[in-house]
Amino acid sequence: MNSTTLHCTDVESINEELMLRLSEQYGTVLGSNALIKELGYPTPASFQQALARGTVPVPIFKLQHRRGSFALTRDVALWLSTQRATAINVKGPSAD
Repeated sequence: MNSTTLHCTDVESINEELMLRLSEQYGTVLGSNALIKELGYPTPASFQQALARGTVPVPIFKLQHRRGSFALTRDVALWLSTQRATAINVKGPSAD
């Protein structure tokens, strides 16, 4: 396994790209369904369990007169780009 090193500008570029894509798709705030998808939770129940345990990796808040949990798009984009910056490349089986 090789560790991938990204320069600060690469992380910033990834973050900007994610921000743009997420903002176009969801706006400035992501609701529960979007958070489940974008943060990679396999099921709504797993997201709820993470909420109960306080292990959701971005700040979560409630909105008055709205159901569900919410997070800022920029927080999700920053977390995703940070995860990418610290990723480890894993090479799969060779297609020889």
